[in-house]
Amino acid sequence: MTTPDADGLLAEQLLRLTRRVHRIQKRHLAQRELGITPAQSRLLRTLAHYSSPPRMADLAERLEVVPRAVTTLVDGLEANGKVRRAPDPTNRRVIRIEVTDEGRKALRELRGARRSAAEEILAPLTDDQREVLGGLLNTLIDGVPERGLGC
Repeated sequence: MTTPDADGLLAEQLLRLTRRVHRIQKRHLAQRELGITPAQSRLLRTLAHYSSPPRMADLAERLEVVPRAVTTLVDGLEANGKVRRAPDPTNRRVIRIEVTDEGRKALRELRGARRSAAEEILAPLTDDQREVLGGLLNTLIDGVPERGLGC
């Protein structure tokens, strides 16, 4: 069993790692000169997972943020031509968010930036360490112990 101090240290390490990951991803985004913030990047990537354009409320729920935050992100992406608001064909009161051609191009660049950032972040780890880390992260994300980790 870990002591509270050890748990506090682990929590601090996770927070420091999260900040480092954010800084590195932000730098890789800036190098590609897309004019997209990390939060806008997340929204654009989330949009790409929908088979049809979602409502703002759907995005807020999936991103686990308040609807106002989605509005601000969509405003920025729309101003850059990456997304557009479109009326719902069945309910004129509903607005859907569509990825534009420019947005799809940005998504390809974002994938490259994320790969580059991941390579930089994970560079110190061996393949075996990466596999163990992936299992541990899944356990923390899911809140359910993963079998076969030996931990």
